[in-house]
Amino acid sequence: MIPVLSPQDIRAADAWTIAHEPIASIDLMERAAGRCAERILCWMRKQRHPAGSVAVFAGMGNNGGDGLVIARRLHEAGIRVSVYLIAHSSTETPERAINAGNARRAGVPTFEVMKPAELPSITDSILIDALYGTGLREPLTGLAAEAVRAMNTSGQPIISIDMPSGLFTEDNSANRPESIVHAALTLTLEVPKLALMLPENEAFVGEWEIVPIGLDQAFLQRCASKCTLVERTDAVSMIKPRPRFGHKGTFGHVLIIGGSTGRMGAMVLAAKAALRSGVGLVTAAVPDRGANILQVCAPEAMCVPGCGAESIGTIPDLEDYSGIAIGPGLSTVSGTARVLERLLEEARVPLVFDADALNLLAASPHLLSRIPAGSVLTPHPKEFDRLSGHPSSTGYERLQRAKDFAAKLRAHLVLKGAYTAICTPDGHVHFNPTGNPGMAKGGSGDALTGMLAGMLAQGYAPTAACMLGTYLHGLAGDLAATLQSQQGMTAMSLVEALPEAWNALH
Repeated sequence: MIPVLSPQDIRAADAWTIAHEPIASIDLMERAAGRCAERILCWMRKQRHPAGSVAVFAGMGNNGGDGLVIARRLHEAGIRVSVYLIAHSSTETPERAINAGNARRAGVPTFEVMKPAELPSITDSILIDALYGTGLREPLTGLAAEAVRAMNTSGQPIISIDMPSGLFTEDNSANRPESIVHAALTLTLEVPKLALMLPENEAFVGEWEIVPIGLDQAFLQRCASKCTLVERTDAVSMIKPRPRFGHKGTFGHVLIIGGSTGRMGAMVLAAKAALRSGVGLVTAAVPDRGANILQVCAPEAMCVPGCGAESIGTIPDLEDYSGIAIGPGLSTVSGTARVLERLLEEARVPLVFDADALNLLAASPHLLSRIPAGSVLTPHPKEFDRLSGHPSSTGYERLQRAKDFAAKLRAHLVLKGAYTAICTPDGHVHFNPTGNPGMAKGGSGDALTGMLAGMLAQGYAPTAACMLGTYLHGLAGDLAATLQSQQGMTAMSLVEALPEAWNALH
């Protein structure tokens, strides 16, 4: 897992690497910015931008030093480059000063900008934003803010180095949006930053990539970060082996409770995803009028009769099940709340709550204290706001509430969205990197519910089930989008891509 670090931890990692590699600070900058230049050249080839020229806005700190190295490297690669040295401060770092001299000696045109009237009007170049990195604590003002405005109004694509200038690394609720760069691409150095994964910052961040710069990996892992980004190797390491002499009973039995008239598709998706989670047996408790639909669409799943006519009115004996989910297509009609209460009274295994089960919990918050330890709740942002009883103005605020909520309930909370956040009872957050906007369609969450319940039924620990399940779910979505496009794919496309997602990990 890649740690999501604070600015303080990043500075400490820089210092440790410099002292213990050992490497001079100026050489570390050369290495980091050189790798950014390689990425920029690849991006330019891919985009086929008609200008073919680059303008670098370099600040007075080490982020500006990075920009100057990038300018020199691009110049050496044959790109037409201009550098604008934005004097937003009376002092500059030594590394920035050295690289300004190196750029001039290499023949890169450089221009001092001392006041707003000297800012260039760029109409035909890709812009490199190297004003500020991760150390910013106050909104930009003065010349720096004017430089941001000039970049944003140029109409040209902007590539930000480490962070879009003006964007705080974590909480931006007190920031000024008009003083933040709107990047098309952010090349963030070595580790992700929390702000890159929050929805309110999408317009500033654009696409983002991690650029490894050779910081000491052992030191990074020792940092006391409670936020991480899941990697493919993490997902692979969590996969349980399947013993040769295993049988269907070896791999668990999951029960999924839900469905109602007009909403049986949600149960079909959940059941079919569970069937592809690796679990041995899948049983669906559905209304009588929905049983035929499920049996035809998911013949490998079993149905429990007698749970209600048009909606769920009771639950079966729970003794045989090693994992249970409730919510897909459930509805909130009279009687379903009592079903949820009875499940909380009788369940002896962790539960997965989704959709209308979450809405029922929000309507009866006294039931939250009865949720078994190790259970999983899978709300989208608005469902979580209802659950917590507090609307959130930003993704940062919502994430803090989700962390507290998971700790209070001793449960895992899977806050769905881009970079789905898995909040664990011990206060950790694991962000999932897979998935795409094509999954923002009805039924995708039902598929995730089936996956997670199937994994819990197989004996996966809740954290592993959430991390592996969300990674596979997003990976299947990515594979489906590749084949069918984000517009054309459906939630069932995702379910049908799960075998290929498993194969990709194996």
